[in-house]
Amino acid sequence: MTISRRAATAALGALAAAPAFAAARAEGLMEGLVGDVEDLTAASEAYVYGYPLVTMEMTRRVMTNAPAPEARRAPMGQFVRMRSYPDASFRDVTAPNADTLYTTTWIDVGAEPWVLSIPDMKGRYFLFPMLDGWTDVFQVPGSRTTGTGAQTYAITGPGWTGTLPAGVVEYKSPTSIVWILGRIYCTGTPEDYAAVHALQDACKIVPLSAFGKDWTPPAGKVDPAIDMKTAVRDQVNALSGVEYFKLLAELLKANPPAAADAPMLPKLAAIGIVPGKDFDPSAADPAVLNRVPKVSFDRIMLHFLTGGDFKRVNGWLYSTHMGQYGTDYFQRALVTAIGLGANRPEDAIYPMSKKSGPGLFARAYDGANKYVMRFPKGQTPPAKGFWSLTMYDEGFFFVANPINRYSLSERQNLKANADGSIDLLIQHESPGADKESNWLPAPAGKFQLMLRLYWPNPEPPTILDGSWVIPPVTVAK
Repeated sequence: MTISRRAATAALGALAAAPAFAAARAEGLMEGLVGDVEDLTAASEAYVYGYPLVTMEMTRRVMTNAPAPEARRAPMGQFVRMRSYPDASFRDVTAPNADTLYTTTWIDVGAEPWVLSIPDMKGRYFLFPMLDGWTDVFQVPGSRTTGTGAQTYAITGPGWTGTLPAGVVEYKSPTSIVWILGRIYCTGTPEDYAAVHALQDACKIVPLSAFGKDWTPPAGKVDPAIDMKTAVRDQVNALSGVEYFKLLAELLKANPPAAADAPMLPKLAAIGIVPGKDFDPSAADPAVLNRVPKVSFDRIMLHFLTGGDFKRVNGWLYSTHMGQYGTDYFQRALVTAIGLGANRPEDAIYPMSKKSGPGLFARAYDGANKYVMRFPKGQTPPAKGFWSLTMYDEGFFFVANPINRYSLSERQNLKANADGSIDLLIQHESPGADKESNWLPAPAGKFQLMLRLYWPNPEPPTILDGSWVIPPVTVAK
């Protein structure tokens, strides 16, 4: 085979050009990859930003999808009045409590204000936090803030102006969606249940136009298309990127971003979201948007391990950054995912513990062992409301036990040791009749604990600044 000088020269030229061609092609691929990553990152930030608002809306749909008030659901503008504590068969929500009875409602203050009337609680501890659509607690009437006397509030929406009746205090919501998540302390005895039921029945919520008049709320409308079985978080996470951002854009019309969110607006616009307008699906690549949900939720949960404002003390994990988030969008999204409806730290702290022992030697709690949590004399959890220690199984549900006790607190008349210290006995079998006042029954297998401090001491010693330290839970000797 004879190769001409011209052909040889052309071949050598092509060979020499190959590295330059490869470099140019790699550069083009990198530009595409970088562009894709940048688009995905911007869309992910928008997803994290909107996660609380979308979750609140999906929660509202499920909780209000009822024709009339039921045990745990009620139409918009009507109270759910929980009449008793859940038992071990309850599976509606995780981490239920056995300390307060809920009195909750969802309202839409976009069209007109709603008026909340709270009766005289006669010294009983209570709080009625009001959450906006972004999960921020914008007001919290209750024992800590307003006292226990009778009180009346008008919750007004963004941009509302008008005159309120005499004696009605205005609470302005930043959004049209409002969730009132009332809690009233109850010991759980038949007599105290009856007393709290009367207080719940005296709580009223009416539109401003009906205030002072006889008013019968309309029947609720049940939407059969709403999924009433799948957990809300799973429903939110199952939305495609396009579905998610379309819903977010719709919700932003009545629930505007805060002034501090201004730097987020260009990122929203880049994927077709302009507050007050419909979603523009042509602004971004749908393939990129539909990759966003999984990537973003993984980033939210990773924040729990790497960036969340959480304190770790003696095997306990807790945060003092809840209920009000500013522009800390990851913290807000994380709390939405793991504890929707969280209070301000001044109202409640919820330390959690899954293991006993130091560091790498920590082992998961197991009913095969006996544990003790010891409070030195005078050092029980410092709370002006109340404190309690609650037992949960691995799924964060109550544990069935022979004395139907799901939490321990001072209402059990805890017995002190000779030195004045108090031991909480955490085990599967009864420690004996003489010690059952201090017994928190555990399952035979794995379990986890939650310590609740409602209205933690504002001054030292307090968990708020770490001057009161949670004692460890140790294996009993």
